[in-house]
Order: sequence, then C-alpha cells, then structure tokens
Amino acid sequence: MTARQPSAARVAALVGPYTAGKTSLLEALLFAADALPRKGSVAAGTSLGDAAPEARSRQMTIEPNIAGCRFLDDPWVFLDCPGSVELAQEALAALMVADIAIVVAEPDPARAVVLAPLLKFLDARRIPHLLFVNKLDRTDIRMRDLLAVLQQVSDRPLVLREVPIRDGETVTGYVDLVSERAYRWRENAASDLIGMPTELQPRESEARQQLLETIADFDDALLEQLLEDSVPGPADIYAQLRKDLAGDLIVPVFFGSAEHGNGVMRLWKALRHETPQPAETATRLGLATGDTLSATVFKTLHQPHTGKLSIARLWQGSIAENTQFGSRRLAGLYRLQGAAVERAGQATAGDVVAFGRLDDIATGMQLDVDGHGMPVADWPMPAAPVHAVALTPTDRKDEVKLTAALARLRDEDPSLVIDQTDNQLLLRGQGEIHLKLAIDKLQQRFNVGVRTGLPFTAYRETIRHGAHQHARFKRQSGGHGQFADIKIDIAPLPRGTGYSFVNRIVGGAIPKNFIPAVDEGVQDSLQRGPLGFPVIDVMVTLTDGQFHSVDSSDQAFRTAGSIAMSEGLPECAPVLLEPIQAVSFTVPNEYTAKVHAIVSARRGQILGMAAREGWPGWDQIDCYMPEAEMRDLAVELRSATMGVGGFTSCFDHLQELAGKLADRVVEDRRRALAA
Repeated sequence: MTARQPSAARVAALVGPYTAGKTSLLEALLFAADALPRKGSVAAGTSLGDAAPEARSRQMTIEPNIAGCRFLDDPWVFLDCPGSVELAQEALAALMVADIAIVVAEPDPARAVVLAPLLKFLDARRIPHLLFVNKLDRTDIRMRDLLAVLQQVSDRPLVLREVPIRDGETVTGYVDLVSERAYRWRENAASDLIGMPTELQPRESEARQQLLETIADFDDALLEQLLEDSVPGPADIYAQLRKDLAGDLIVPVFFGSAEHGNGVMRLWKALRHETPQPAETATRLGLATGDTLSATVFKTLHQPHTGKLSIARLWQGSIAENTQFGSRRLAGLYRLQGAAVERAGQATAGDVVAFGRLDDIATGMQLDVDGHGMPVADWPMPAAPVHAVALTPTDRKDEVKLTAALARLRDEDPSLVIDQTDNQLLLRGQGEIHLKLAIDKLQQRFNVGVRTGLPFTAYRETIRHGAHQHARFKRQSGGHGQFADIKIDIAPLPRGTGYSFVNRIVGGAIPKNFIPAVDEGVQDSLQRGPLGFPVIDVMVTLTDGQFHSVDSSDQAFRTAGSIAMSEGLPECAPVLLEPIQAVSFTVPNEYTAKVHAIVSARRGQILGMAAREGWPGWDQIDCYMPEAEMRDLAVELRSATMGVGGFTSCFDHLQELAGKLADRVVEDRRRALAA
C-alpha cells in the first residue's frame, strides 16, 4: 500500500438505520485518531455528538453531528447522520457533500432490507460507499451468510475485505484478504499481528479468490492475470480497489465493534488510502474546478447567540473571516465540533464551515465567489409529508412569534410543511417523532409554547334533491327598519361542480344592487350546513322577492339569503361527504400481504398492484382510502415493515358517508362547535 501525501480535508458521512451504532462509531474513530481524550457513550449522554437536549432525551441522532480530526496528518470531517426514516432528509443532504459514505449495519440478516432505500440513493448519485458491519462481536452469524442477504439489497457487488477469526462464538480478530495478515483485536487499541490460524486458511483463500474475481470484472489486465493463474501483488489490488470504490462499482465490506474499538483502525486505514479527494468528488458532482470560491450549503441552523448558520462544504478557493463576500462582508466563519461552535480564521477547499447570517441562502444552494446562491439541480427533494398535527399557541400573544419560529424550523428542515386549512394551523412531516422533535424545538429553542391536536378531516356535505324556499327578514326599531323578501330554488349539482348562483329576477321585483347581497348571504350559510360542514355542489336560483324603498338594504337582503338557505337546506336531504385519498404504497413484497390487511382495516379499496419499477423484490400497491383513516397510517405501516414501507397520497374525490359512521362524525362535529 503506497504512502499518501497529506490531502485537503475529506468528508465521510456515517449513515445507516437507527440503533446501528453510528454515533458510537464516530466516537471510536475520533478516539483512535487521538481527537478525544476518552470515548463518550450515547447511553450515558457523554458522546461528542447528540448533545442537543432533544437528542439526549431520546438517545438518538436528530441532525448531523459534525466533527473534525486529523489522522496521520490528513484532515477529516465526519458527518454522523440521523438513522430514523423520519429524519432521512438530513442524511440525504449530508451525503450530497460527502467524499465517501460509511454505511453502518447490524449483523442481523432479518434487518438487511432496511438498507435498501439508502443503498438505492447512494447508487443513483454514484456516491462511493463502504459497509461497516457493527456489533459483530455479539453474534454467531456467519459473515458469508450475512453477506449473501446484504447482497440482495445492493445493486453493486459487495466485496468482503476481511474474514473474522472466531474463538467459539466470539469474534476475536480478522484476516485481511489483501495483505493476508491476521490480527487479534484489543479493546480500544491497535490490533496485534498474529500468525494465520491454520483452520482459517481454506476460508481465507476462498474469500480472497472471490474478492479478486469481483474486481477483475472491472479490469481486463487483472482478469488476464487471474486466467493465467498469476497472483497480482497487494499494491495492484489496493489500486484497483480504490479505483472501483471511487467509481461506485463495488462496496467494500468491513466489520468490527464500535463499542470496543474493534476494527476501527482497519477502517481508518481504508478511509485514508481509498477515499476520493475533494477534487474528485467535485468532478463527480459536475462542479467547476479552479481558484474561485465554490461551496454547497447542506444544513441550516438558527442558534440563539450566532443567529442563522449556513453549514457548507467548500469545493475550491478559500475564504477568511471578516473578508468581503461578494457585495457583503461575511458576518462570521465558524467550525463545528459536536455542539461547540468555534470561530474559524479561514477555510480552504475541502473544509466544512458555517457562514454566519446569510439570510437569503437556503439549504441545497451552491454559493459562488460573490455570495450568490443557486439551487443545486440534483438536490434530493423532501418526501411528501405523511403525518400532521394542529398547532395553537398557548398564549394568543405568541401568534406572530409562532409564525416566525415555524419559518425558522422550516429553514432548518425542508421536510417540514406548514399549512393553514379549515381554520387550523397544521404542521406536517414524516411521522410522530419528526413532529414531536419540531415541537420540542419550538418550546426549548425558540421559547414558543404550543398546544397540539388532531387535524380536522375535510368533510363536506351536499344535498340529494332540491327545494323551494321563501324567506322574509323584517325588523322595526325606530327610524329606518330592515326589510327583505326573497324566494329561491335550491338544487343539487353534479359532484365536483361547486357552487352556482343564478339571478332570475324580472320586472324589478328586487333592485339589481341588492342581488349580490343575496348571493353573499347564501354563501354565508353554505359555510356550515345542517350537518355542521361546508356545503358544496349546490345551485341557488333567485326567482322572486320584494323590497321596501326605505327599509331595504344590502345587509337586509344578505340576512334574508342566509335565512332562506338555513331553512331550506334541511329539506333537501343533506348527505355527508368524506374525502378519499389516492394512496400508493411501496414495500418489499414480503410485506405486501400486511399492506392489504392495513388497507382493508381502514376501509380502503385496493385498486391494483404491480412490481415497483427499478426495485427488484418490491411491490407498489395502489388504493383508495378515506382521509379520516390515515392519521396514524405511517406509524402502523413502518411498524409492519421494519420502517422501510412508504406511501404517497393525494386527494382524489369525495364520497358519501352514511350510517353509524356518519352519525358519529356529525355528533363529534356538533360537540366541537358547541365547545
């Protein structure tokens, strides 16, 4: 393995499912590089990462932990990303600026499927990545069996780089398949070189041959050597492995235990010698090379003391604190180390830094030397929201403050959606945890207390047949009184037509200037029909009426229109309409039957099923489902599919709802309006 010259800072993103041990691996990597005096613990709340109160209380990563160090004089930055599927947008954004991704997996074949969406994303963006199987000291699973299952969820060939040395059911070390050297692990220390165990030689020889055959598929010269039974040297093998990794042609596989520091130094060596340089990553991303400043913002934070921070990866050029950044002076330049935000004198290509108070710059923007930001064309779009809560401030005086805080949350996390509908302020996101974290931030970081509730289902009502209605409004109270007399015909319209008002007044029975007031009064009454919901698909025809030359007014005719509708609609056989969503599920086919059961239990209607395009072993199930049945759908689906099942939905149509369900909805609405 040839020595490398010190390089620009390289960035490695730690990604993988929740509980895989990514933050523990970050601690182990930093400790092995002498960047920490001692390893912290996630469980004890002493880790460098996950320092926010919301993260510590849940013992989970909620936004990227950023930490830098040096290993053998090479600068590195690690981005430890959330593993929860509800916080996936944070991980995807970090991956867009990484030179390499370390996919951390557990040694459980049953959980291999949870890696599928992540590996798909990495391959679609051609992001070099390796696999680190964590917690291997705790299992008796054979590596070859685990690798076979993992290969089913990876489009790229997995290349095992080492085989485990076992003492009974405990893994105590490894044999490197390129150097063919054996090592015994030591707790949180460098491994000891030992002799090759005799009983392991056949397995080592077999695994090494598989490694060579796999990488030979991408190099004709190496293939020719193998066909001639010539053994390539370690230097040639390492060079080919690096080339194949940089091109996202293979996925090297390592293993160990972050908790005990096992396998961490071997991982460090692979990172140092095989991770692409920042210039190579910039070329992969199609970014220009040169001396002018270029940076990508991949995370936004709003801090109490520093204000808005735009965290970015520099690709080229350099920048110093308090220098002119285009038409403005840079307010601040910072480095992040866990929860610590420290001033940085300057930054150069490869560095990850935070720019202070670039108010017009958002996550996913490419910055140029003038400080201008342009959206990155291939930036991952946030998934459509699947869960929602209604928000009200605990103090009415905080309404403006709440609006500002929500805007900052949205700036930090583009996968949050703020929506105002049916007189409710809704916060939409990727699940219960996602929204609870946002609410905790509102209260703890932005000091805005809120109450939460269930969103209203957008029920509507319509009528089955028409009616003729006469209404008179007359009031005398000294001086000018109020008088209006109208006759209207109420008729149903086809579903989806909306509302129509027709004027059939002839002979001046009602002056033209009062006609719009009747229309307004009718529409006032349609806001709440006999069942308590907005009325739709109705045509109202004004046929006759009377007026008084002194006492008639716009307000009188508006009141008369409202009275006519309030009295007439109950005679038109009102019927409740519930919104129906078109839902499309995507799940591994082993869970398809569970999705069918979920849909049936929620009054859904299966429309069809097909293989998911580009995803072998996955199905897409399309159905109709009542909106009222979808409030916790994401929670149940993820519980039934190890978190990998997903769905998208959109409003499709309104459908009549009758019987006990309708009665219950109407009664609940009556109580809500009376409260």
